[in-house]
Amino acid sequence: MTASLAYTPAIAARLAPLYGRLSGVIPAFDWPGFAPDIDAILRLKRERDAVILAHNYQTPEIFHGVADITGDSLALAREATRVEAPVILLCGVHFMAETAKLLNPAKTVLIPDSAAGCSLADSITPSDVRLLRQRYPGVPVVTYVNTSAAVKAESDICCTSGNAVKVVESLGVPRVIFIPDGYLAANVAAQTKVGIIAWQGACEVHERFTPGDIRQLRDAHPGVVVLVHPECPPEVVAEADFAGSTAAMSDYVANERPGRVVLVTECSMSDNVAVQFPEIDFIRPCNLCPHMKRITLPKIRRALETMTEAVVLDPAVTDRARLAVERMLAVR
Repeated sequence: MTASLAYTPAIAARLAPLYGRLSGVIPAFDWPGFAPDIDAILRLKRERDAVILAHNYQTPEIFHGVADITGDSLALAREATRVEAPVILLCGVHFMAETAKLLNPAKTVLIPDSAAGCSLADSITPSDVRLLRQRYPGVPVVTYVNTSAAVKAESDICCTSGNAVKVVESLGVPRVIFIPDGYLAANVAAQTKVGIIAWQGACEVHERFTPGDIRQLRDAHPGVVVLVHPECPPEVVAEADFAGSTAAMSDYVANERPGRVVLVTECSMSDNVAVQFPEIDFIRPCNLCPHMKRITLPKIRRALETMTEAVVLDPAVTDRARLAVERMLAVR
């Protein structure tokens, strides 16, 4: 168990500029509980020569407080290839840490809680992929990055929600096997002539949104612009003004500057984007990802103090899994 730290006047002074940015999303009574860990983590990063990568679904005190690189799965995968520090700490779920390790085999990659999993990644196994190949011989397998390294190793190429259509069309084939997200597969199918053979996995966060939710939001907040993630069911996407990855949502807000907006995705996304655009009214109904929320400041501090939990991959799968990820990164 990581011991709690005291909030001192020195810490308050050092972190005053940071809290000035976060005061709109972190109440003043919560800040003394976060600040000592943030202060310690910033020091430990320097001592360990570590860089922290954080997914868009991390809470604001992590996303804005200690992270060096932030973004969606595609951005984190790309940035992981550019990291020079010998230690990478990944604030996200386990498959993301695995991907960082695949791309940086000589570096130490830490995840603050190895139990931070993913319902979507758990929905398919390597043997499932092998059975699909037997059923559809010669059809390439496109695998969403929300999967284990072992599943990636059975694949031809990976994709994210941000580049899925480009990846599918880059193969120059009439049809592909698309795993594991059935809703993302359906939303990709609506944007391409390539035939999609889908696996029916789902994200427990996004599958719970309904068209009725969107209509209620519009009724309660006239003029609201609705942005949804393509892991949502197609009928939810059809009700939205825009559908895209978390990076695409953030870009939409930055470029279009809607007066009032709702991001139909995981809870922390709105808080993180709102820090950058305090003039925009963010409506915040959302679904919580319990796996992302396993990552906390005390666990990050403990990871840097003890250099655990280090990601270790099976040598039997690393080369093949890395190739599938590198093929994805080569698609522009």
